[in-house]
Amino acid sequence: AVTTVEGVGSTKTRVHPIQERLAKCHGSQCGFCTPGMVMSMYALLRNHPEPSMEQITAALDGNLCRCTGYRPIIDTYKSFTGEPACCQLRGTGQCCLDKEDVCSSSDKGNQMRSDLCSPEEFQPVDPTQEFIFPPELMRMAQEQQKRTLVFHGERTTWISPTNLRELLELKAMYPKAPLVVGNTSVGLDMKLEGVIHPVIIHPTRIPDLHVVSNTNNGLLIGAACCLAQLRDILIRAVSELPEEKTKIFRTLLQQLKTLAGEQIRSLASLGGHIVSRGSTWDLNPVLAIGNSVLSLASKDGTRQIPLNDHFLAGYENSDLKPEEVIVSVFIPYSGKDDFVSAFRQAERQKNALSVVNSGMRVLFKANTNIIMDLNILYGGIGSTTVSARKSCQRLKGRQWNEQMLDEACKLVLGEISLSPSAPGGKVEYRRTLLVSFLFKFYLEVLYGLKKMYPTKYPDLSKKNMSALGEFHSEAHQSMQIYQDVDPGQPPQDPVGRPIMHQSGIKHATGEAVYCNDIRSVDEELFLTVVTSSRAHAKIVSIDASEALKMPGVVDVITAKDIPGKNGSEEEQAYAEDEVICMGQIVCAVVAESNVQAKRGAEKVKIKYEDLEPILTIEDAIKHNSYFGEVKKVEQGNIEEGFKSVDEIIEGEIHIGGQEHFYLETNSVLVVPRGEDKEMDVHVSTQDAARVQELVASALDVQSSRIMCHSKRVGGAFGGKMTKPAFFAVVAAVAAHKTGRPVRFTLERDEDMLITGGRHPLFGKYKVGFTNEGRIIAADIECYINAGCTLDESELVIEYVVLKTDNAYKIPNLRVRGRACKTNLPSNTAFRGFGFPQVGLFTESWVAAVATQTGLPHEKIREINMYKGVNLTPFKEELDATNLMKCWKECMEKSEYHCRKIAVEEFNKQNYWKKKGIAIIPMKFTVGFNATQYHQAAALVHIYTDGSVLVTHGGIELGQGIHTKILQIASRELKVPLSYVHFCETSTVTVPNAIVTAGSIGSEVNGKAVQNACQILRKRLEPIINKNPEGKWEDWVTEAHGHSVSLSATGYFRGYVTNMNWDTGEGNAFPYFVFGVACSEVEIDCLTGGHKNIRTDIVMDACFSINPAVDIGQIEGAFIQGVGLYTMEEINFSPEGQQYTLGPDTYKIPAVCDIPEQFRVYLLPNSRNPMAIYSSKGIGEAGLFLGSSVFFAIRDAVAAVRKERGLTKTFTLNSPLTVEQIRMACADNFTEMPWLH
Repeated sequence: AVTTVEGVGSTKTRVHPIQERLAKCHGSQCGFCTPGMVMSMYALLRNHPEPSMEQITAALDGNLCRCTGYRPIIDTYKSFTGEPACCQLRGTGQCCLDKEDVCSSSDKGNQMRSDLCSPEEFQPVDPTQEFIFPPELMRMAQEQQKRTLVFHGERTTWISPTNLRELLELKAMYPKAPLVVGNTSVGLDMKLEGVIHPVIIHPTRIPDLHVVSNTNNGLLIGAACCLAQLRDILIRAVSELPEEKTKIFRTLLQQLKTLAGEQIRSLASLGGHIVSRGSTWDLNPVLAIGNSVLSLASKDGTRQIPLNDHFLAGYENSDLKPEEVIVSVFIPYSGKDDFVSAFRQAERQKNALSVVNSGMRVLFKANTNIIMDLNILYGGIGSTTVSARKSCQRLKGRQWNEQMLDEACKLVLGEISLSPSAPGGKVEYRRTLLVSFLFKFYLEVLYGLKKMYPTKYPDLSKKNMSALGEFHSEAHQSMQIYQDVDPGQPPQDPVGRPIMHQSGIKHATGEAVYCNDIRSVDEELFLTVVTSSRAHAKIVSIDASEALKMPGVVDVITAKDIPGKNGSEEEQAYAEDEVICMGQIVCAVVAESNVQAKRGAEKVKIKYEDLEPILTIEDAIKHNSYFGEVKKVEQGNIEEGFKSVDEIIEGEIHIGGQEHFYLETNSVLVVPRGEDKEMDVHVSTQDAARVQELVASALDVQSSRIMCHSKRVGGAFGGKMTKPAFFAVVAAVAAHKTGRPVRFTLERDEDMLITGGRHPLFGKYKVGFTNEGRIIAADIECYINAGCTLDESELVIEYVVLKTDNAYKIPNLRVRGRACKTNLPSNTAFRGFGFPQVGLFTESWVAAVATQTGLPHEKIREINMYKGVNLTPFKEELDATNLMKCWKECMEKSEYHCRKIAVEEFNKQNYWKKKGIAIIPMKFTVGFNATQYHQAAALVHIYTDGSVLVTHGGIELGQGIHTKILQIASRELKVPLSYVHFCETSTVTVPNAIVTAGSIGSEVNGKAVQNACQILRKRLEPIINKNPEGKWEDWVTEAHGHSVSLSATGYFRGYVTNMNWDTGEGNAFPYFVFGVACSEVEIDCLTGGHKNIRTDIVMDACFSINPAVDIGQIEGAFIQGVGLYTMEEINFSPEGQQYTLGPDTYKIPAVCDIPEQFRVYLLPNSRNPMAIYSSKGIGEAGLFLGSSVFFAIRDAVAAVRKERGLTKTFTLNSPLTVEQIRMACADNFTEMPWLH
């Protein structure tokens, strides 16, 4: 039986407590990932009605969310544990982390609150209300056991036998047929690599493959047992057996904790894991060093083979024969003198393939430290798991001491080679891990020997103790503090209150409709695009003849089929004569089904004539390849400034790009109306008006005939500003040509290939300062990689130049910026719009100044910060009072000074693990530097039953815009929130709407709605005054009876902003947002891994219209920033082919990456007269604060380098990955001469 999220609960039947709590605790924003979060928790609760926090976080290992930052999801699910809930769910304003009252001196009398939801309203969990497994299906299943099941597909036959004899006959008949249990490996190959298997055998119903038995010598486990079952079997064995027998089992359990996510662990089989032999599979090295044995069977009989390095390397005489299957795996018990360890390091702590993994085992002669047997295996080094077999042979008979370790390192590095051009790169890092893991194993064994023979062996030195073990984990704890509404505010006025997202329940029940959820339309066709395989080339020919012969293919669309304009002035929808990046759309195939369209696309043949590509910023500078002119801002006298300083430093930094990784990929449904050339375009976009404009121009019709609709978008972050219009053109041209509706939804890898992301930045600095650390002069050059078309790059480089100062007043400053034109997919808008890159660059040279002067970093930051009223470098007035308030508040709230002392103390005691702490200020600007981009319009209808329909030009991307708009309408019309409804954003109701971006969507559209509501309220006033005691419905009915119009448009002209680039001056932004974040981390100097311990954020959000929405935006942006600065790495080949095209190769933060203590505090008593109700737009601001984690890691690395006597000045580029951290913590292992 399959239970879907709608089956768990729905608004039509009953909402399940999991769904209700997740919605009410603000655990969804865009809502696209929410059904997955619900199902993971539901599965856990069905199996463990009172789970531990450890079980909950393990259950969420395989779930990704790009919006929330995970904190509210974890807090929601905490309420299902038997453990006491944290302050978030107690709603008392007391935090479980704090000994005394949460309120600091500045909070007194401010009605500060820490409850964003009301747990007392939650319905209890009642297991008796859950579905039982349908008895009819049970009966059928028992009958089916006896019957072989065969399913015939178009190209594949799927056979599910019932017993081992039948399986072996099938394997003899179809020796090449793969055995599939969970389909986690074969399925991926079929989907991504186009592998076709004519026959697939599914042996999961065969009892012999599920056997589990304890023998005298070890555990026998059936090959079809899934990894989650394996974990449960091993946990039981460890609890029941003597410790010395279970060393292999405990090591396997350690690897299972981080292997994949719970969804994969529940499907993938032990036999499949072994036989697929991925080099980075974590269990195989451990099974091999544990001397596991595989029981094989075929029609000709049974045999046993060792699961060893020869088997894992695929040697012919050690491998399965084509007709054989693995029936079971025998894992022997360990012995008293056995020592076993396993290691892995990945780009993310959990649910990420290892960069390198290892299994190591040593057996000593009884009661000695003399090596009798040694086994060392590594994964991630070659195409298969590799063994240091020769090295181990040579070390037998040696004593376990430092001389042996030195010899072992030399031998292992000599035996296991990795060429400089090895696939996957990171060669020096991977070679360093070989010996770092070996050193860890050496110490773990020494520690074990000491425990076994306390009098025989010396204690491990304090220095080396710190290399042992994983990071210590604590339960997640959080706190969100905001100012309550005025006590005199009417209870029905929702403004300022943490109202639940208006689609929250629908997100959690799966009933929220996204573009690709729209039901299929009659005669609908599916579209797949054919993209360029060259970075820069002329198109010689496009041959679609084979594609057109494919079953179901209706047509192939090219640029020649466009009746009007092909895209915009800067960018083509379909490439015409030339391709300018890999992934550029060349043509499209439309077919009766998605599968047929994809097969047709594979048959299109394009011939190219290659041209020289430009790929990097350095290439572009060399070839003078730019968009636009230099952007420049200057203040003071830079030459004089440098003459008056004590010291000058120069340097450069590279900051990598970032994929948007919105959970909903780009999606369009185009439906021709059949008359007057009208067309409905349903699209996932931030800018419906741009979609309308480009589609109309491509079809050569008036805009009034193109109706664009957007109900909600499953995440965007800037990535759906410009590109969706081109996707809509591609689909609309196909719909126009065929006269049929066309659906076009990108797969994840296609979306990542075709669309660009955040602009990589290369910065050069020359900074002059006094011995006291005051920065007097700075000369800054910034280059961004714009990609192949202009897109938003001109605006991004302008923002880079305008925002370089961040929070610092530098009297003599010159900033110059260029957008580089390259042959990569065009980079585009991304949350923060250039500031996250240039902010990190600025903080890096401020940190370099601190390092050079030897003064504390926080002191350098504070003395250079803006204070009071100032002018920015482009002469806009700035009142930085709240910047200093946030700084002092964060210093106090984070207990920075005493924690810094504790960090220093920890670092003195620990050589191989270090902590770091950093506090980073921020001056962020919202909006655009032109008035027209701030305008907004709205349309409000009141119906005769008193209900209200609101529409406006903003689009719901997960930022809660509609929720805030409904709150505003409720307040302005003085009606309950339940009376106000929002349907969809459409160009039909609000024309010429400005893109939803720049953090200001809610406030400018809110002003337009406020304007419309005030017009309507004014019209109703005479009737209300006549009957003040009447009800809303009565007033509305009477107004209608007196022919009073109950519909009004509202308009907001926009904030007045401007920027003159000739003079470098202007009032470029409507207002500033201030914030400060303090983060603490711990790093492992031997592997480069790090753990986020605690983050405190203070944000000047002024009066928050919805504190739950605003805090959610801050937390989500912060975690996205942590991804940008510490793990999200985009890699291209030298030919311009992107390697990182999916969640397997591109890692965004997961539940394991959020700080264990996460606190957000909204500054009280702060007002912003510019925006509606004195609020501020903070959708983007929090992202840069993720850099506090980057600088905390930098602080830890600096402590390592200082202790080791390395140069105090060093450069860390972004993202600060495990590789960079490890290589910056230089030691004997990174410097071994035979390593390089």
